[in-house]
Amino acid sequence: MTNTLTENQSEKIINEKPNQQEDFSTKVNILKALAILLVVSGHLEFSLLGMFTPYSFQLALFFFISGYLFKDKYIDDVFTFVKRRVQTLLVPYFLYNAFYLGVTVLIAKLTGHFWGKEITLKNFFITPFLNGHQFDLSCPLWFVTQLFMTMIVFLFLFRTLKKSIDNKYFHLTVFTILGVLAIPVSKIFPVDPMTLVVIRTMFSVFFVYLGYHYKHYIEQHIDIFTAKWFGVIIVVQSLLWMFNRDYDPEHGIGLSYVLVWARFDQQLIVPIITALTGIWASLLAVKIAYPYVKDIKFVKLMGENTYHIMANHLLVMYVITAIFLKINGIPIAERANHDIYWIYNPVQTTYLYFVLTMVISTYIGVGLKFLKKKFFTFEKAK
Repeated sequence: MTNTLTENQSEKIINEKPNQQEDFSTKVNILKALAILLVVSGHLEFSLLGMFTPYSFQLALFFFISGYLFKDKYIDDVFTFVKRRVQTLLVPYFLYNAFYLGVTVLIAKLTGHFWGKEITLKNFFITPFLNGHQFDLSCPLWFVTQLFMTMIVFLFLFRTLKKSIDNKYFHLTVFTILGVLAIPVSKIFPVDPMTLVVIRTMFSVFFVYLGYHYKHYIEQHIDIFTAKWFGVIIVVQSLLWMFNRDYDPEHGIGLSYVLVWARFDQQLIVPIITALTGIWASLLAVKIAYPYVKDIKFVKLMGENTYHIMANHLLVMYVITAIFLKINGIPIAERANHDIYWIYNPVQTTYLYFVLTMVISTYIGVGLKFLKKKFFTFEKAK
């Protein structure tokens, strides 16, 4: 009887571990899917989370997720970490860079408008690490090179801090100071290409550590989704809304901020706070939605293909606009009279753009992964 009980307990433990890993993976995928939905909806100038305005926290959420997924084993294995980040971030980035060079040249030949900077070695290899806007259609990928730099800085800084004082509160204090000081630095020093990278890294490395801190010291230890927490966040966000200036372009960008250009307008601490409230709201949204969306295949696919969605959603929008212009008998040259985010008749078409863009760009990622798997499988078989 004792032996039987032990075997059953062992079997239960073995079965629970894969289930826990599957739940963790699914929740992360849902969170990533939400983050990329927020990015795309932001480019279409509407918010999925009501009082949390577009671009008040979306990129901070992606940095948070990166810290959440950071593994301690890399603290003592720097080479493997850097190698993996090069393989997963930079290699596909420059493949996309080459692709969008070709696409931009092709569109220029067809329309007479070049959506990007002058074609030079500097703009192809260096500009991606400065602002990532060498080609307008792929400019959302600026985040990828910044993520690479941020994660490398995070690793070395975290290693140093752990070796000096291995205390979670000390680490949190240091990273918080860096994040909070990023905005004053952007106002004190001229924002040239190099200071731009420094400011963005200071700001983003804080949210990477915050994701790590949440995973290790908060998630399973402190319930931050109680009624009291909900009330506090709603009150804080309501107060923050008084700083919002999105109603009129002349007033500035308010709760939103443009991290790629370190543009925070007149704010000093508001971008940090609104990023924190937005991340909390995203975690709550995933917690609430999980039972309802965990088995939806498309949600999983979005979470697994955020890189490809980030890379291709503006091109998809560009093509949709070209089709609308063709249907309505408007010359494609009209597209060149607007910025890259312009869409046709946004009052009526915004949500159609949103749905089509998410579906098409997600399945572009699925298709590219299929081709990659098939190609490498064929090479190994040879």
